[in-house]
Amino acid sequence: MSDTFQKNQGGFEAEEDTIDISALIGTLWRGKWIIALVTICAVGLAIYYAYFKAVPMYRATAVVVMETAQENVAGLPSIAAGLSGESTEVNTEVEILRSRGLAEKVVERLDLIDDPEFNVDLRDLSLIGRGVEMIQSVIGSGMPDEMAQDEALQKNRIRDDVTEELLRQISVINIRQSMVFNIAAVTQSPVKSAKIANTFAETHIQNQLEVKFTATEQATEWLSNRVSELQIELETAEKKVKRFTAQTQLVSVEGLEALERQIKEMRDRISNAEISTIELENALSALNAAQTTDGKLVAANDATLSRIASDGLTSEARQKAFDLRYQTILNRVQSDIMRSEQQLIAMRLSETDLGKQVESQGQDLIVLQQLTRESEATRLLYEYFLTRLKETSAQKGIQKADSRILSNAVVPARPSAPKKGQIVVMALILGAMIGAGLVLLREFRMSTFRTADDLESHTGFNVLGQVPLIPTRGRQDILQYLSDKPTSAAAEAIRNLRTSLMLSSADKKPQVIVSTSSIPGEGKTTVSLSLAKFLSGLGKSVLLIEGDIRRRTLNEYFPTLPTTGIASVLNQDVDFADAIHRPKGFDVDVLAGEKTNVNAADVFSSDTFKVFIADMRKRYDYIIIDTPPVLVVPDARIISENADAILFSVKWDSTSKALLDESMRVFNNSNQRITGFVLSQINEKAMRKYGHGGKGGAFSQYGKGYYDI
Repeated sequence: MSDTFQKNQGGFEAEEDTIDISALIGTLWRGKWIIALVTICAVGLAIYYAYFKAVPMYRATAVVVMETAQENVAGLPSIAAGLSGESTEVNTEVEILRSRGLAEKVVERLDLIDDPEFNVDLRDLSLIGRGVEMIQSVIGSGMPDEMAQDEALQKNRIRDDVTEELLRQISVINIRQSMVFNIAAVTQSPVKSAKIANTFAETHIQNQLEVKFTATEQATEWLSNRVSELQIELETAEKKVKRFTAQTQLVSVEGLEALERQIKEMRDRISNAEISTIELENALSALNAAQTTDGKLVAANDATLSRIASDGLTSEARQKAFDLRYQTILNRVQSDIMRSEQQLIAMRLSETDLGKQVESQGQDLIVLQQLTRESEATRLLYEYFLTRLKETSAQKGIQKADSRILSNAVVPARPSAPKKGQIVVMALILGAMIGAGLVLLREFRMSTFRTADDLESHTGFNVLGQVPLIPTRGRQDILQYLSDKPTSAAAEAIRNLRTSLMLSSADKKPQVIVSTSSIPGEGKTTVSLSLAKFLSGLGKSVLLIEGDIRRRTLNEYFPTLPTTGIASVLNQDVDFADAIHRPKGFDVDVLAGEKTNVNAADVFSSDTFKVFIADMRKRYDYIIIDTPPVLVVPDARIISENADAILFSVKWDSTSKALLDESMRVFNNSNQRITGFVLSQINEKAMRKYGHGGKGGAFSQYGKGYYDI
C-alpha cells in the first residue's frame, strides 16, 4: 500500500498508485501488538471511567399530548384558538417546550438556584478548578466591574447560568407522525429527574392557560372600549336621523312616487291641451280665410248657419243673420283659443312646481337613506361587539389548554448513564481504530527498506545479499561467530552474497570489490570482513584494505593491527609485506588505514594508488576495499574508479529512501554503476512480520536441517 517506484540508471519512473488489500491486512497484522496495546489502554480507561469515575445519571420522561380538536365550552367561540396539528405548529410546540422562558419558570418553582448540580458556584472546586480560579483572580475574570459589583446583575447571571444548565439536561422529542411529546430530564437524582420532567409539563400547560387567560382579558378590555365607542356613535347617528326628519317635510318613497305620477298626468294634460289649441287655431284660420258662403259653411261646420243659408241669402235680413251667426262662431273660436292658452300656462306652471318638489324631496330622501344606513350599520356593529363582549366575559375561568399530560414521569429505578457496556464496547472499537490508524500512519510515513523487493523496486538494482544482524556483543566477536557457526543463517547469507557477486558479471568475476554505504553504521565493514572471510574459504588469496583512513574501524575488529598501513605503503616508507597483517583465524591479509597529513581523497586520487591496486591484482585473487560512507566524504567514489564491483550496504528498516536516492545520485553524477545492494543487519524476528524469513534470518523458516541455529 505504498507508491512503487522503478529506478533505472537515468532516474525514477512512478507507477500508478494502487491499494493492495492483502498488503493492508498484512500491515495491520504486523502492527497487531500496537493495536492491541492501544485497545487495551482505551478499554482500561473506559472501564475506569464507567465503573469508578462517572457519576450515575437518571433519566425520567413525562409525556404530553397536543390537543388539536377542542370543543367550545358552552358553545362559545374561543378567543385564543387551538392548534391545528400542522408540522409548523408541532415544531413551534417543541421550541416552546425548549424555551428559556419556560425553563426559568421551572427554575423558580423548584428553586434550582440552591441546587449544586445546577449552580456551579455551590459546588466544591476540584484541584483543577481551584487552579483555574487562582489564575482568574490573578488575570481577572473578564467580567466588567459594574457587573461584578451590582448584586442584581450577579443574581441574574447566576439564574441565567442555572437556566442554561437545566436546558442542557432537558430534551424534548416529538414522536414521529403524532402529537405526542416526550419531555426527558437527566440528573444525578432519580427523584429530581422525575420532578423536573413533571414540572416542565405542568408549567407548559399552565403557561398555555395563562396565555389564553391573558388573551381573554385583553379581548374583554378591548371589546368593552369598543362597545362604549359604538354606543356613542349609534346615539349620534340616530339623533342625526331624527333631526333631519324634523327639519324637512315628511319624505318617503311612496310620496315621491305619487308626485312623479302627478307630473306624468300633468304632462299628458298639457300635451292634450296643446293639441286642442292647435286645432282651434287651425279652425280660426279656416274661418278667417273663407270668403264665399259655401266656404264659410264648410269652415264653420255649424247647423244653425247651414239652416239660415238653406233658404238662400236673397234678402238683406237673411244675409245679415248669416253674417251675425258666422261672426258669433268666429268669436267663440277665438274665446276657446284664449281659454286654452290660459289653461296651458297654468298647467305648465303646475308642472314646474311639481318638478321642483320631486327634485327637492328626492335629494332629501337620499340624505335620509344615507343617515339611516349609517345608523343601522352602527347598530349592527354595536350589537355584534356587545354579543362578543358578553361571550368573552362568560369565558373567563373556563379556558382549556392546548395540551394535556398523557403520563407523568416516574422515578427511574436504575441510572440511564453511563451505559457501561456500551462505553466499553465503543472504547474497544475506538481503541482498535486508533491503533490501526497509528499502525497505518507509521506505515505511510515509513521511508526505509524492510524487504529486498522494496529495495529493488525503489532502486531498480538487484539485491545481492540479505545479511541478518549477527548476535554478538562486540565487533571483535563477529568473525569468531562466523567461524564457530559456519552453517548459521548469517554465514549462509554471506555465502549467498558471495555467490551472487561472483555471478553478477557474465564476462569475468570481479576482482577489486568496494564496500560502501550512505552513512556510517549501516554494516558495510561487517560485509567487507565477512565477504573476505568466505572468499578466502574458497582457497583464494584475499586482501582486505581499510579505505576509511579517516575513521579507521578495523582495529576494533583486530586489536593487533600494526600502526603502519596503506599511507606508509603508498609513500614507500615501509614495504608492503611489513604493513600487511593476518589476524589469527582469519586467512586474509589486512592492510589497515593510518593517519596522514595528506587529505584522504588526494591519497586515493594519486597515480601511486592506481599503480598499487594494479600490483595487488597480480598478487591476490580478490581485493576488498572498505570505504567511507558516500554522503560523508568523496573517498568511496574515488576508490571505485579502480574497482570492478561496488557493493552498497543498506541497513534494514533504518536507511531512508532520501539518503539512498542522494547516494545513488552521487554515483550517477560520477558515471559509476552500483553492482548490487546488500540489505544488512536484518532483524530476524521482525523480518517474519513482512512475510519473509523466520528464526535465524532471511528465509530461515525453510532452513531447518540446513542452518546451524
